[in-house]
Amino acid sequence: QARLVQSGGGLVQPGGSLRLSCAASGFTWDDLAIGWFRQAPGKERVAVSCFNPSLGAIYYPPSMKDRFTARSNRDESTIYLHIDNLNPDDSATYYCAGVLRDVNYFDCFDVNEYLYWGQGSQVTVSS
Repeated sequence: QARLVQSGGGLVQPGGSLRLSCAASGFTWDDLAIGWFRQAPGKERVAVSCFNPSLGAIYYPPSMKDRFTARSNRDESTIYLHIDNLNPDDSATYYCAGVLRDVNYFDCFDVNEYLYWGQGSQVTVSS
């Protein structure tokens, strides 16, 4: 059964860092594009990064380039999202999502492009 399983998250103090994980199973890793999204209460789900498997490239929306780093590990079939210098505005539920095709720089930030979703990881930034 194809699925994405997330781990990580929790309560973090402002200025801190954390890492989220998204492990894929039941997929052919090289065919799987993966995006990271976040959704704060009452707001729409927005892209944080996405991974293009055929190019091995990771894309970020301009607003996310500075503090967000995504890394893929093919041997583990896992993609990680590292967030630095967290602030309260980063509090949200973070989701990884997958689709079995290449996505270009613009399409990969669209939530509607993705078929598979992780269960979500709650991140709360507070002192």
